[in-house]
Amino acid sequence: MNATHAPLSLREITGHTKVYGILADPIHHVKTPQMLNALMTREGRDGVMVPFHVSPEELPALVKGLKAVKSLGGFVVTVPHKTAIVDLLDEVSDSARRIGASNVVRREADGRLVGDMLDGKGFVGGLIAAGIAPQGKSVYLAGAGGAANAIAFAFVEAGVSRLTIANRTRAKAEDLAARLADAFPDAPVEIGTSDPSGHDIVVNGTSLGLKDGDPLPLDATRLSPEQVVAEVIMQPEETAILAAAKAKGCRTHPGKPMLACQLELMADFLGMRALPGAAR
Repeated sequence: MNATHAPLSLREITGHTKVYGILADPIHHVKTPQMLNALMTREGRDGVMVPFHVSPEELPALVKGLKAVKSLGGFVVTVPHKTAIVDLLDEVSDSARRIGASNVVRREADGRLVGDMLDGKGFVGGLIAAGIAPQGKSVYLAGAGGAANAIAFAFVEAGVSRLTIANRTRAKAEDLAARLADAFPDAPVEIGTSDPSGHDIVVNGTSLGLKDGDPLPLDATRLSPEQVVAEVIMQPEETAILAAAKAKGCRTHPGKPMLACQLELMADFLGMRALPGAAR
């Protein structure tokens, strides 16, 4: 048998097993189940995460059904459902409501579905874990889409001295800045251009760099060695903007730490950790 299609080696699944899902369309590329299943094994938790391939049209029906599944612990939400899921939940965190998206949902014992948004917290947590503290720093953020929205709110919550948002469609950057101002009236937020100079931390919050030949998300000629250049894209590990930043002498920060930190946050939110005093 081809090794890539070998049967999974799973611990025994019983009627006591807590079930988790990940909602996506398409879904063949997801890595979260593998990582969170490994985490639950390490934690000695009787749980399993499986992929739920659901189209946008069928999302409301699925969510309604999931509320009735008593063995459901919750689910992770990814593209293209992060925005649509918010209005289908019983409760979301303040940050998820402000961002307008949720990427993790917990099922409470009474069937209520409670959501949060961890993209931004995961990104900032990954920076801090690498010794790059954003508090008091000036930040340039390229992008104003889904991930960039969450990251922008997380940066403001982390206490940056200035946040500059630059997006090819200026109206989207202005909309994000307006929502930040509504939530944080004193937040130092500006609309920028492709020029990232004059900032301590420079972030690519766009999808530019996923494919060979993508244009750079900002003017790399304006980078300088004292800047940190960070990426949300996880694959390839070194995107074109990170390579350009390295050539300019900048410290670079890849996308993978965002995922690693976010998985820990997801595990806590979904109750995947071992209970205090529980046998391992």
